[in-house]
Amino acid sequence: MLDIFAIISVILSIVILGYFAWKTLITSNFFQRGINLYQQKDYPGAEAAFRKVISINSTNDVVRLLLGDVLIQQDNIEEAKELFQAVIRRSPKNADAYLRLANIFMQENQQEEAKKNLQQAKELLQKQRQPERAAKITQLLDKINVKSA
Repeated sequence: MLDIFAIISVILSIVILGYFAWKTLITSNFFQRGINLYQQKDYPGAEAAFRKVISINSTNDVVRLLLGDVLIQQDNIEEAKELFQAVIRRSPKNADAYLRLANIFMQENQQEEAKKNLQQAKELLQKQRQPERAAKITQLLDKINVKSA
């Protein structure tokens, strides 16, 4: 009797592992397709692939950032902005989301909002021990401050 439970337990574990391996493989394939299409400047195709990845794995913030980049290329700035803000709400330590949002604010000539997001990204990068990236943001902030002075 115990052997049956052990066998069922092992089979169930194998099925669960197989499911997650399959899901990971599918997600990886769509992700790679999205990257390839983005590099080929097929933005609608890349958008579809990244949206598929998000539908399979809703917690992937990297894909949301890439989808935002694709949306910007298609002049869908508002949806990109919303995506970046959603990533910040979900993952407030994601410096790349702040940088992308700052870029949108600079394009919209909202210097104060851009500076706030750049400052936040800089602080996060310093905490994450990425001094080179933080230094580049400092240079950018200095340029913005000189232009607005």
